[in-house]
Order: sequence, then structure tokens, then C-alpha cells
Amino acid sequence: MHDAREKIIRYYKGTEGEASAVKLVDFAAQAIKNRKCKLTGFLSPFEQEMTGVIANSLGELNVDFYGGYRGAERQRAAFCHEDFQGTPNFEIAVIKAQWNGEFARLGHRDVLGSILSLGINREYIGDIIATKDCARIIVDKKMCDYFTLNLTAIGGTSVQTVVDELENISAKEERTKEIKATVASLRVDSIAAAGFGMSRSRAATEIVAEKIKLNWQTVKSASQSIKAGDVLSMRGRGRLEVAEVRGQTKKGRVGVLLKRFF
Repeated sequence: MHDAREKIIRYYKGTEGEASAVKLVDFAAQAIKNRKCKLTGFLSPFEQEMTGVIANSLGELNVDFYGGYRGAERQRAAFCHEDFQGTPNFEIAVIKAQWNGEFARLGHRDVLGSILSLGINREYIGDIIATKDCARIIVDKKMCDYFTLNLTAIGGTSVQTVVDELENISAKEERTKEIKATVASLRVDSIAAAGFGMSRSRAATEIVAEKIKLNWQTVKSASQSIKAGDVLSMRGRGRLEVAEVRGQTKKGRVGVLLKRFF
């Protein structure tokens, strides 16, 4: 157990996932020690992937995920010991914040910014589904009272905040588009340019600005290599999956099949 823990932490050391790895390994260790179930906070897709790696590496564990509705991006994980016979309770609720949509246009960034300004840790917040005149905020159930008492304004606009029902959230329906392209190489800037419809120089600029992530980690260099199965995401532009690498053309370029999610 100790050796496996240290190996996992060494693997993520020096990456932006290092702190999450330490915390998640400790959660898993508690589940093994107590032979029960241990619930995490809300996790990003990268942290969810990490959770699966940890469960497989340590053994004795199953892991389940839930984010409050089908298709949720941020989800809580339940590390469950293989002897645990119950059903994990994910302790998830939804807060509805409503405003007058005729006078204010608020989006995801406005809502998240106002929540974080209250000093609430990101791990207590799941997805935020914002529409013209309201936002449904997936939260840790124990935070409901705090939200209803303290979230009274978003972006300077007064809001009414109540506890809503998870059943009122529709399953996420993503639009997808397949893109067949040839690229000079499997560098991240080449793939991003082909998939997001921009020049390589523009893609390189967005990488420097840390707007593009590879497998949910910030891209460090435009020359990083891409392989089949990798996922690129770009702030405000959705995400891109490298569905297939098809080999070289007669002109020496590389054929790829990309799947764009909007």
C-alpha cells in the first residue's frame, strides 16, 4: 500500500495534478482502511481520470462517479472498498439563482466568479448551467444553507436563490462534428489549428495564454506530441478528441480524424 501510494505521488509530482493526487490517494487509503466508502469533492475530468488510476493501482477498491445529472462534467467520486455492500450517497443538491433576464445577461463566468468571491472552495461546486434568467448550480448538499443565505448578487445584479430539484436539470446534449484533416505533424498546435479552425500561429498564441489544455492539463509547449485518444479543450471553444491517426499521405502529411464537441 505504502509503495503504491508513493509511486502514484511521484508520477504526478511537478504537475498541476500533484496536490489533487495527494488528496485523492489519502481518500482512497481511508476507504481501504475502513473497508467502507469515501466520498470526494467535485472533480474535474482530469481528476476523475486520476481517480480511476489510483483505484486500479491500490487495489481493493471500486470507484463510482456522479455529478447530479447525466452528462455532468464535474463529478464527485466514491471510493468504495470491495467489501462495501451499500450504495454510495453522493450528497448532491442544486441551487437555483434567478434574476431579471430583461436587464442583465449573466453567464457561467459571472456565476462562478461571484461564488468564489464568497470564499467557497471549488471542490464544493459542480457544474453551473446558466440560461437567460437563471443558473442552476450543482453543489455539495451541506452547502445549501450557505448559498441561499449568502449568494444574493451575481456580477452586481441581485439574485433570488433557492434550493431546486435535480430532476429539473435536463441531460446534457452535446453537438458533435467529425473533421477529417491532414496536418504537417502531430504537434499540439497543428491539431488545435485543424480542429478549432485557426492558423497554427494563432493556436500557438492561445497555448502561450494557457487557453488550451491537453487531457485537462495546461499545454506547456506548442511542440507537445498528440496521439489517438487525446483530448484538447479550449476555453470558449469546446473540446476536441483525436479519434484516429491515419498515417502519412503521399506528400508526407499525417491524416487525422477529429471529433469536435460543442
